[in-house]
Amino acid sequence: MKHLFVVIRTHGPAWDRAKSLDEQANWRGHAEFMDALEAESVVVLAGPLEGTDDAMMVMRASDEEEIRNRLSADPWGEDMLQTAQISQWTLRIGRGKLDPQ
Repeated sequence: MKHLFVVIRTHGPAWDRAKSLDEQANWRGHAEFMDALEAESVVVLAGPLEGTDDAMMVMRASDEEEIRNRLSADPWGEDMLQTAQISQWTLRIGRGKLDPQ
C-alpha cells in the first residue's frame, strides 16, 4: 500500500550559491529525473521553499526506504541536495486531490 510522505531536501556542499536553481550543474538531468518521478505519480508536488535552502516534495511510496532508493538515482545526488527529513503524512483536507494510489 502506498502512503504519502513529505520530503525535505536541502542544499548540499556542491550547491553554488552564486547561481540560480536552473544554472546549477546538471540542472537538466535533475529536472528530467524529477519530471519522470511525477509522470510515475511518485512525486505529487515539489518545489523550493522560498527564502530557505530547502525544497519540499510530497511523494507516494510504501515506506521511507523506497523514497531513499528512488532519490538515490537523482543526478544531483546528495552533494547537491541532501535529504534532511522524510515524514509520513496523513492528509486530512483535500484527500480527493492527493489520496495515495
